[in-house]
Amino acid sequence: MPIDTPVGNSGAGSARTTISAIAASIGVSVPSVSKVLNGRSDVAPATRRKIEKALQDHNYQRNARQTGGSPARLIELVFHELDSAWSIEIIRGVEQAARRNGMGVVLSDLGGNHGPDQRWMREVIARRPHGIIFVLSTLSADQKRQLETRSIPYVVLDTNGDTIEGAPSVGSNNWQGGLLATRHLLSLGHRRIAMVSGPEDVLCSRARVDGFRAAHSDAGVPLMEDPIRWGNFTVNGGYEHGRELLARPDRPTAIFAGSDMQALGVLRAAREQGINVPGQLSVVGYDDLPLAAWVDPPLTTINQPLLEMADAAATMVLDIARGTDAKPKNIELAIELVVRESTGPVPA
Repeated sequence: MPIDTPVGNSGAGSARTTISAIAASIGVSVPSVSKVLNGRSDVAPATRRKIEKALQDHNYQRNARQTGGSPARLIELVFHELDSAWSIEIIRGVEQAARRNGMGVVLSDLGGNHGPDQRWMREVIARRPHGIIFVLSTLSADQKRQLETRSIPYVVLDTNGDTIEGAPSVGSNNWQGGLLATRHLLSLGHRRIAMVSGPEDVLCSRARVDGFRAAHSDAGVPLMEDPIRWGNFTVNGGYEHGRELLARPDRPTAIFAGSDMQALGVLRAAREQGINVPGQLSVVGYDDLPLAAWVDPPLTTINQPLLEMADAAATMVLDIARGTDAKPKNIELAIELVVRESTGPVPA
């Protein structure tokens, strides 16, 4: 189509806006606006910012049929960090939904950052995937608008912080998970229970800690002194915090780890100190990864339906792309306690 054809709109009931009009309103060339819309990098940063602001001011949103071809038959799956068995379960769930819909999956790793930078945004706009799933990541308001301007739908899976206003999301009940894990340990008679959670700036970590505290409060059991450690969901994090906790004079008789990987680190720390699990120490994990049933002893854990969460997120983003589920929504899936052999009664 001609480059100055009306291609967007400036709000319900208003006249459609051409990119020629947007270019004229800020004194830039039409090709520059087109380049920014298509994720091209050969636009000066100051000009790019000016164009993005103009697109936002005009409430511009490109229609799918006017993007110069169909979106790539790809789902972009974006991890803040791609480094664990937890990530593999998410990938499996997204690929499961992608295969059903004749789609491929592209993986992105943000290198530990909980949000993409502008270089990544330009690259993904140029790729124009069918949809994007952000895992333990979030978007700035400007980045959210950039994707909406290009009609690229997205879903947030297990958001790292407060849900973005209007952003569809899929997660699980992390507060309930913390509550169930801790109630299980309390029911076994444990009163010195420590917790190795995930990062303090991640919402699911804080929710699990809140559930841990609530279980104590509901049971009328005071928390042991200084029971919380903020980890990083890794085996090494669980190991380091486990060593420190188990070296205390008032060492805990039970440890609730905020991930199965951290629980593995706690188990190693206990073995090195000659502490028997579950005879002298009970350990609970979180996620119920396949490996949880095969470690020694098999791990009591909270089953978080990672495959189902990932499948639901992929299905949702594709439905939004097709226009069959255009209303953003937030889905929270149930969790359950899986009791195995790593927990037992409090030592006599």
